[in-house]
Amino acid sequence: MENQYFTSEELKIKNRAFLLGDAVKVSFFVRNSGLIMDEECYFFLMASMRKMRMNIPLTYTLEFFQNLFQKNIIEDKGIQNGIINFLVFRNTDEGTLAKSSVSYFYEVNEVPDVLAVHERPLELDLIKEINVNNNLLSNIRVQCPENIYGEIYAQENDLDDVILLNPNKRIARSTSGNLLFLEGKTIKVPKQTEGAYISPLMENFVTYLHKNNLAEIQEHEIIAFESQKAEEILMISDEKGIFAVGKIRNKTFGSSRFSEWVENWRKSFD
Repeated sequence: MENQYFTSEELKIKNRAFLLGDAVKVSFFVRNSGLIMDEECYFFLMASMRKMRMNIPLTYTLEFFQNLFQKNIIEDKGIQNGIINFLVFRNTDEGTLAKSSVSYFYEVNEVPDVLAVHERPLELDLIKEINVNNNLLSNIRVQCPENIYGEIYAQENDLDDVILLNPNKRIARSTSGNLLFLEGKTIKVPKQTEGAYISPLMENFVTYLHKNNLAEIQEHEIIAFESQKAEEILMISDEKGIFAVGKIRNKTFGSSRFSEWVENWRKSFD
């Protein structure tokens, strides 16, 4: 395909997402033609915008997003099950950045059921050439070149994803989601201070496990070697869904207990 050149005027580019990555992204979830966890996702969006010092419009209420998705996605497009990836970006206005207006873009990916484990287990590996930060902005979904590098590395090495470490060489997350490590009756989850994402989807799942006394949830500082000690590993991505991890290097993992718990959690929404 021949390369094409566009000026900013031709593209009507007035958003800093395209030019500078000045945007935040949050996922909303459609299940059985209705929104689930919408309040948790909404408050995560508001918190993410505040961390990026964005000017939050007064119209950005929970009801605004409920009506937007109900009409444009569920009713008009007939989407019954899907993940809505919602991006808010800062416009190029006159004046200070904190007072600049914002706009939004969203797309929906249809999935059979956002609360079900994908059929094919993932193959992961550690990547040591790069690491991710563990500061205030590491927990929200903002522009992250480490994710892009990690995704390309995974593709070039016939992997599904890679495990990213923080500057202290401890596990933070994968490029697309958080990792849960099951050992015995304990589920270890990397702390947010380690570089893990804030995830309404994961938080809902671990809350279900805790309330039903199905496992002990521990937030941990996890060194890279500990991934090999786990009996089962689950990856929860607000952007892509829920996946069992089947292999990391030469170590294979089961998925029976996580699959059973996710199935029971899914039924609790019916």
